[in-house]
Amino acid sequence: MPGIRALIFDMDGVIVDSNPWHRTAWQEYNRGLGVGMTEAMQQKMYGKRNDELIREFFGHDLGDADVFAHGAAKEALYREMMKPHINDALVPGIREFLTRHHELALAVATNAEPPNVDFVLDETRLRPFFRVIVNGHQVANPKPHPEIYLRVADELGVNPVDCVVFEDSHTGVEAGLAAGMRVVGISTTHDDLAGVSLAIPDFNDPALEAWLRTVLH
Repeated sequence: MPGIRALIFDMDGVIVDSNPWHRTAWQEYNRGLGVGMTEAMQQKMYGKRNDELIREFFGHDLGDADVFAHGAAKEALYREMMKPHINDALVPGIREFLTRHHELALAVATNAEPPNVDFVLDETRLRPFFRVIVNGHQVANPKPHPEIYLRVADELGVNPVDCVVFEDSHTGVEAGLAAGMRVVGISTTHDDLAGVSLAIPDFNDPALEAWLRTVLH
């Protein structure tokens, strides 16, 4: 197998365990509009871009301006709720893992809204670790399409087969595999991530470093 040259991270559920706060923010936002939030609706959230979710929640005939307004309002509520807890919500071991592997090309590939990406990476002071950061608004096709991962590899100047992706969602795993990359599953959101090369609860799991040693050379 080719030696790994780049590590690419999803954000929500991989860098920061923010999905519980997203769930609460969606619940509160929809309640304010008189829209009930079912568990089935919450499950649709994972790994999807906001424009897809909002049209599913509020109607596929919504115009782009209304979709943007709903998304911006909900995400502002999320950031307000999340801010006091952001550093406590980091996935265990992520900062130390990034520090250990800073010599590799590190990148972020997330369907998240741009203000949320800035919020997480700046509030946690993790931004300097990453050479490339691509959000869901910079690609035409969100995950599970592989476009975002292929774009990151291209910007890093690395062949996709030389990349490892860290993902927590089914759509994210599908995108990484479709890009021809190996995928490590982080079980913050789902325990059953089919197709991953390794499944771990967080970055403190010793199995991660043992596995990386087999693919880094």
